[in-house]
Amino acid sequence: MKYIVLLGDGMPDYPLPDHDNKTPLQIARTPNMDFLAKNGITGGIKSIPDGFPPGSDVSNLSIFGYNPEIYYTGRSPLEAASMGIDLKPGDIAFRCNLVTLKPVANDLIMEDYSAGHISTEEAKDLIDFLNSKLGDDNFSFYPGVSYRHLLVWQDGKEGLDLPPPHDLSGKGVKDVLSSRCNEIIELLNSSQMILKNHPVNLKKVEEGKKPANSIWLWGSGKKPAMPELKKMFDLEGAVISAVDLLKGIGIYAGLDAVKVEGATGYIDTNYKGKVDSALKVLEERNFVFIHLEAADEASHEGSFENKIKAIEDFDSKVVGEILKGIEGYKYKILLTCDHPTPLSLKTHTSDNVPFAVYSPDKKGDKTTTFDEDLIKEGSKSFEKGFEIMEYFVRG
Repeated sequence: MKYIVLLGDGMPDYPLPDHDNKTPLQIARTPNMDFLAKNGITGGIKSIPDGFPPGSDVSNLSIFGYNPEIYYTGRSPLEAASMGIDLKPGDIAFRCNLVTLKPVANDLIMEDYSAGHISTEEAKDLIDFLNSKLGDDNFSFYPGVSYRHLLVWQDGKEGLDLPPPHDLSGKGVKDVLSSRCNEIIELLNSSQMILKNHPVNLKKVEEGKKPANSIWLWGSGKKPAMPELKKMFDLEGAVISAVDLLKGIGIYAGLDAVKVEGATGYIDTNYKGKVDSALKVLEERNFVFIHLEAADEASHEGSFENKIKAIEDFDSKVVGEILKGIEGYKYKILLTCDHPTPLSLKTHTSDNVPFAVYSPDKKGDKTTTFDEDLIKEGSKSFEKGFEIMEYFVRG
């Protein structure tokens, strides 16, 4: 049996008044996802336990089958694993975003949490430069993908990180910064002075693009201890994602983190490369987890058009192609999301997410479309989100 998880990050949303009170999932053309819903077992998943922040770290741990109340130690340690960074017991890892801050009156506005979706090549130049200027025995900067990078604070202090930058889009950050420790404030201030006149940013400004004029530190934590999926569910395989967070979860879960050229985490990602890589994994092993970030990124931007495109591309270029490529195998597919990212909020919420489990040899619920209505209309509900993997594999 082959087990395939297809996860569309941030696809669920709220009804849109300007679009007949339909959600993007209800508006987008998704014949392949609808096929899985119509012929599969459907329902809802509470992927964010009460009291936890509605982040992709917590929600994806749940979908992978890990109880966040036991295994969650923070976002950045998971990303560190993907980047090949072996955290020591006292190390604190931080997500280090490159962002665009805009001076307005006596404040700084979070103009862009991604510095205009800066390219990986440009970002590497900036992070390496920051490390040469600010790195020392205490702090080390590590380049990642696009705007997503890492800072490790040796024997650092816990609980000092900032809110996620996408939660502050268009808002002032002065009050947030005033309550943080001196080390964090000094790093941000120093980064702004260093980045301002870097050639990468001077060129971006000249071209009318948003400069990466500051770092933003958030999602901190220590190294977790997690059992492998082989031990838990007899699953062996790989995770396919452009995002270090998902790759890191996969690595701690005992999976390979497959590198796909051209995988960006945005609407321009290499869909075909992800599918081809997944099918290659399934030739020899029994599990693959395919994660697509684009709908979440579009939501953070507040872009309705890009979110519809991301959902439709996920359906046609991933779900549809997997269904074609998996013919001839005995298989099960779990189609789901990690959390909603409503366009109206531009950030994550803790609402439940829909799912469909499809196997060609089992009868489904005969629901009609894959959207938020499945949460109430489907036959299954998982209030402990981590139990979805047990059901998927053994149900």
